[in-house]
Amino acid sequence: MQMTKEDVLAKANAASKNTLMETLDIVMVDYGEDFLVARMPVTSRVHQPDGVLHGGATAALAESVGSFASHIFIDTENMFVRGLEITANHLKSVKDGFIFAKASFLHKGRTTQLLDIKVTDEAGQLISICRLSTISLPKNK
Repeated sequence: MQMTKEDVLAKANAASKNTLMETLDIVMVDYGEDFLVARMPVTSRVHQPDGVLHGGATAALAESVGSFASHIFIDTENMFVRGLEITANHLKSVKDGFIFAKASFLHKGRTTQLLDIKVTDEAGQLISICRLSTISLPKNK
C-alpha cells in the first residue's frame, strides 16, 4: 500500500517527538517524488548573540530534512540511514520569520546518497546552500 503525501509528512513529524527537531520546531511541510521540505521558525531560540540566525541551527535544519529524505526514499525495513558529512555555505542573514529547507537528491545509491539542500526565507531568497552525504547500512536482525 502506497503512503499518501499526508501520511509521509505525519509519520516524519511524529518521529520528531522528543528530539532536536522538536526542540528547534522543525516541521516537514512538503513532500514529492524526489524532494522533501522542512520549515523552522527563526526566533531568539536559534539566534546568535547578535540577533541573527545561527549557522548551526541552519545546519541542523538541513541535516534533519536531508536525513529524513534519505530515510523516506530508502528501504528502511532492512536498512538504517546515518549522516556522513554536511557542508553549509551561509549567504544571507535572517532575524525572524520562517526558513525552509528543500532536500533533493544529487545521487541516490544503494549505499551512499548525496543531497542538495537549499535553505530559503519566506520570500524565496536563498539563505544557505548545504550538501549532505548519508549512508544506508543493513539492520542487524
